[in-house]
Amino acid sequence: TVIRAAILIQKWYRFTMARLEMRRRYSLSIFQSIEYADEQDQLQVCNLPSLLYKQLCYPQEFSQIFTSPSAPQVVDEDLCLKEFEKKIDVPDSYYGPRLSFPLTVEDANALLHAFRNEQLLHARYVLQLLSETRRVLKEMPNITHLSTSYSKDITVCGDLHGNLDDLLLIFYKNGLPSEQNRYVFNGDFVDRGKNSMEILIILFAFLLIYPNDLHLNRGNHEDYIMNLRYGFTKEVSKKYKDHWKQILCLLRDVFSWLPLATIIDSKVLILHGGISDTTDLDFLNALERNKVRDHIRVRVILFSFKNFVILDILWSDPRSQNGCTPNKCRGGGCYFGPDVTAKLFERYNLKMLIRSHEFKPEGYEISHDGKVITIFSASNYYEEGSNRGAYIKLNPELTPRFVQYQVSKFTCRQKLRERVGTIESSALKSLREKIYAHRSELTSAFAQYDVNGTGWISVNDWAAAMESVLQLELPWRMLRSQLAQMNPDGEVDFMSCFYDLKMDQPIKEAQPALAETLCRYRKDLEIIFNIIDKDHSGLISLEEFSQTWRLFTSHLGIDVQDDSIDKLVLSIDYNKDGHIDFNEFLEAFHIVQRLEKKAT
Repeated sequence: TVIRAAILIQKWYRFTMARLEMRRRYSLSIFQSIEYADEQDQLQVCNLPSLLYKQLCYPQEFSQIFTSPSAPQVVDEDLCLKEFEKKIDVPDSYYGPRLSFPLTVEDANALLHAFRNEQLLHARYVLQLLSETRRVLKEMPNITHLSTSYSKDITVCGDLHGNLDDLLLIFYKNGLPSEQNRYVFNGDFVDRGKNSMEILIILFAFLLIYPNDLHLNRGNHEDYIMNLRYGFTKEVSKKYKDHWKQILCLLRDVFSWLPLATIIDSKVLILHGGISDTTDLDFLNALERNKVRDHIRVRVILFSFKNFVILDILWSDPRSQNGCTPNKCRGGGCYFGPDVTAKLFERYNLKMLIRSHEFKPEGYEISHDGKVITIFSASNYYEEGSNRGAYIKLNPELTPRFVQYQVSKFTCRQKLRERVGTIESSALKSLREKIYAHRSELTSAFAQYDVNGTGWISVNDWAAAMESVLQLELPWRMLRSQLAQMNPDGEVDFMSCFYDLKMDQPIKEAQPALAETLCRYRKDLEIIFNIIDKDHSGLISLEEFSQTWRLFTSHLGIDVQDDSIDKLVLSIDYNKDGHIDFNEFLEAFHIVQRLEKKAT
């Protein structure tokens, strides 16, 4: 009896753990699929005709921030530290770190202490730090060559994405950068997280103190258009309200000077994304990297070989199948197979490729028969508990050792069921927003299978319709129970996908088609409106709004009547001053779940 009971308990435990793992995996698949679809949307917005792009992304005011060398907002190439000191006062009321150059380890420790206590570094010191960083980066080659013979290990870190706690934990576990403790940070320092600026300041400070021992590679998020969409631009403008334009301008230049790759002992290649069948390290080492800025825009406007080289190393992902094919999920770079890796290794006598760029649940992944390692250092990337972060330690024998970790805001560790529940809930919320934003297309797709107009279709047909519209490559049959209702005969009530969804702040003036369009393109419109918003007040004129909307809908082929958007905009100009708060306006088209669900 005891043995039978133990067997039953064991079966129940295994069944429960298997279900939890299944829920965790499909939740992470949802997050990743939506992330890649979002990157495709980013490409679609950047792929504007040249006239439209100039009108939206390079109006006169925006040019003064980023492009015109004579504009007053642009930082002079030769602006010295003393000039910043003269032009920007630091008040006596400022109690944060006060930097003096050249920096010392004490300065770096002061920065770490300040950021742990959520203090900001004053704008004067930020600009001085960035100016000095640019000066140092200019002297560095495109491909940095390191040797393990000078120290016991070299630590390689992947994406941090603004998660300061991860960087602080790495330094706690592995020690601060020094001549005896060398680091390579493999890009994507910024965006998504709330402390991108602090991460950059810390890394740049240690780079200035130990330029031969801390090394930085460029990632695909070290790009100002990516920063507009994924949060870094907004973070800088909020933290440095008086000097954000200068800081972003200088950062754009700093990003363009970041090295593109690192090679250790002539055997280990480290770069952010990956390779392709045309990757040429000699060419990569010779090109003028600072001339290839803003690779998001470059990839859709300028079709030169050097731009595709940059695009491949920043955006590509490995796959188990041989060959090199376009990376359609992300909209840029390629998928490269084991044969592509082997060919490059043979040509350059390499042993290992370390790359980042991809979320991994355990913080790392080994592929291509151990030749390719993906390292991802941002824990809790999608949601609290969604993944571990990791870093690699390479010894003189070039044997990788993986160190995993996970930052937690909870004093007591959550139970597995609670963690999976949180991840699943967040993933399904994101997926339902995507579903609602494509309501019209989905309804039409469902109707094609519902030839008799019953409102019910088979599970297979429902899954096929979902994939044909959303193209997320998700296990729709498995997700059906979370998204739509089914009758005892096994047929799906396809309109039940929308029963528990509504606009956060329903606006009567918004026609259903218009509301859906605004919901779908909310992020893209926010980018464009932020560009137009010169003083970062959050307000734009009704004329600017209408003009932008017409240009945007014309390019994307969106069929929405002009008078409907005009009526809507007028209705939310509450004080009738000719301006609207566009952040508040767009937030009105945010999808939330209803508390109650419609019965079957």
